[in-house]
Amino acid sequence: AAVDIQPACLGLYCGRTVLSVNGSVETYGDCGVCPRGQRTDDNKICRECMGSPDCYDWLYLGFMAMLPLVLHWFFIEWYSGKKSSRALLQHVTALFECSVAAIVTLLISDPVGSVHIRSCKVKKLSDWYTMLYNPSPDYITTVHCTQEAVYPLYTIVFIYYAFCLMLMMLLRPLLVKKIACGLGKSDRFKSIYAALYFFPILTVLQAVGGGLLYYAFPYIILVLSLVTLAVYMSASEVESFKDLLVRKKRLVVLFSHWLLHAYGIISISKLDKLEQDLPLLALVPAPALFYLLTAKYTEPSRILSEGGNGH
Repeated sequence: AAVDIQPACLGLYCGRTVLSVNGSVETYGDCGVCPRGQRTDDNKICRECMGSPDCYDWLYLGFMAMLPLVLHWFFIEWYSGKKSSRALLQHVTALFECSVAAIVTLLISDPVGSVHIRSCKVKKLSDWYTMLYNPSPDYITTVHCTQEAVYPLYTIVFIYYAFCLMLMMLLRPLLVKKIACGLGKSDRFKSIYAALYFFPILTVLQAVGGGLLYYAFPYIILVLSLVTLAVYMSASEVESFKDLLVRKKRLVVLFSHWLLHAYGIISISKLDKLEQDLPLLALVPAPALFYLLTAKYTEPSRILSEGGNGH
């Protein structure tokens, strides 16, 4: 297409929208913000995003989708106390809420009615923070070109959280009131109250740190899963393989952490070279095995007794 010679369009994310196309000649508007679902090309022309998320993008969206589910499960378990058998249905309900919210979010995203979404490619960290790159040509007037250059990876997370919250408010109170009769009136809704706190926190986290999370989430998964596994095993006084087999719940927690380990490793490697990356998954059980093999040597009572014997 022929490109008209026009004054330079300043700013990283400012562009000219295509007003009309006549054969091979395009007519452009003034330099400004691109409409949602578009971003500038090399010629500073707003072009519609026609790509699709790559593997890493889907892994990022999966991580953001897992955050509320993991927090739901944690607080359900935390506030159920010894009534953990009554928490199973709540765990399943939380999984159902997040799964339905994810499916509905994908279906209403462009193209509507399909689980596939069209997106713009993430090129650099600044793509997430276009509001910081509005140019001021004369140092007086600011040209506002704030847009979603990473469409729709930024806003789709907010939409998902909104559906999660809505479904939780519709389903969970009725379920908890019916099955949590063994808990006190002040305790039965505490897991729901916790969600009313962590959803705003997750929203602010995505709004402020979405770009940082995009690049750092594989390492966050690995670090958090390692720390939480060690804390859980220590708190549960797991010191041998026999201790793991005593309660099924401990095995469920262990396998859940192994899945998180695998997710983090896959996110880091992106499985670009399968013959090199797949063997890395053999490292998944390594932290748990190391803990079990060394736990008896780090028992505090044993260290204290040996220290006392030394004196």
